Amino acid sequence: MSRSNPALALSAKARRTGEQPISFLMAAAADPKFINFAAGLVDPLTLPVEEVGRIAQTIFSSDARARAALQYDTTLGLARLRSAALTHLEKLENKSAADFGVSEREILISTGSQQALYLIGDVLIDPGDIVIAANPCYFVYTGTLASLGATVMPVPMTSDGIDVSAIEKLLCRLEREDRLGRVKLIYTTSYFQNPTGLTLSAEARPRLLALVRRFSRSRRIMILEDAAYRELRYDGPELPSIKSFERENRHTILTHTFSKPFAPGLKTGYTAMPPDLLEAVLHQKGNHDFGSASLTQHIAAEALDGGLYDQHVRLLCESYRRKRDAMLDALQRYVPASAGASWTHPSGGLYVWLTLPDDADTSRSSRLFQACVEQGVLYVPGDYSFQPVQGPGGQAGFVPKNHLRLSFGRVAPEQIEPGIQRLAQAIAAGAAERKGDVVPMNAHP
Repeated sequence: MSRSNPALALSAKARRTGEQPISFLMAAAADPKFINFAAGLVDPLTLPVEEVGRIAQTIFSSDARARAALQYDTTLGLARLRSAALTHLEKLENKSAADFGVSEREILISTGSQQALYLIGDVLIDPGDIVIAANPCYFVYTGTLASLGATVMPVPMTSDGIDVSAIEKLLCRLEREDRLGRVKLIYTTSYFQNPTGLTLSAEARPRLLALVRRFSRSRRIMILEDAAYRELRYDGPELPSIKSFERENRHTILTHTFSKPFAPGLKTGYTAMPPDLLEAVLHQKGNHDFGSASLTQHIAAEALDGGLYDQHVRLLCESYRRKRDAMLDALQRYVPASAGASWTHPSGGLYVWLTLPDDADTSRSSRLFQACVEQGVLYVPGDYSFQPVQGPGGQAGFVPKNHLRLSFGRVAPEQIEPGIQRLAQAIAAGAAERKGDVVPMNAHP
């Protein structure tokens, strides 16, 4: 490097922070030639345009209210919204907030739940600290954890959610290795997980809380419960959060967002957390932004208080239920039995997780992915969502490459069936090729 053009000296944190692997797929979302099952975005046709317009008119019909909405608020967040969010949580949990140890003073309003996730990691994690998470997991947050220097230790994802028995075994092992004190967080998407669509079972929720209480020896271990998809429930039981089992509000953090169940453009989330953690988070958030945008907080509060939010969630659930059913039906009809595929049947959320035989390759560099691009259909390669583990042959750093994530969130209803047909053709051709047969890409599976 010449003296006239010296290298930029990035921080260690910046060097640990890589580009999110889904960037290419998000960029392709705007290309109309693709049927995009990759983008985990909400359906633009369901956005509450007229309703939010009426709310904005209400806010700006009063000079005093308008000035408040256009002014800074507190770092903690708009008092009216924190109160409305707590009332909403009480309705979701079907119990008083006092029964799970939370008041509106322990509710933080953040710029989307993603900011809350980041800030919580930022105040808890030093390089080398351990976070336990499911495999597969929400890869945007595991990328955040990597940038913070965390060691993400994965446990399997089962049909009942994150494997609590595997967590117990891992904690026992870490205690024997004198590393238990480095465990800071157990991260779980407890409802309709991204990427699998699976939900933590009712029985596992209090068990996980009991585990962190038991193993919080010299340091308190926290459960970070990401409930971004909680209210997008189409069938199945209405489960309480892990947080609802804890009266003392010491070990659990519960994050919610208005993005998935209402409108992502509000960029507003709310999180219930222990007061000592909240104090540290507020210090960091003050360094970030002095508080989230006031106008969107006023809109969210009006939507909650006026009943519009609940009405919109019901509309979304009806719309997404139909799209989920269309995707599952198309998979059943078009993916051939010879492909050896299986997939999850989520009770909510936006994702179906498809698994092919062990020798299949769904990665971005695979022939399957390239064939799908040529066919005009996109998915998220499943290997994005995995942390390396010991492989079936004993090899270190093994990442499965036989899974893929499908999202029915943004894709138009009439595109679901032809999109799955295209995907099924590529899967059938790949299965035939592995068996030594030849199937034309335009053949019906």
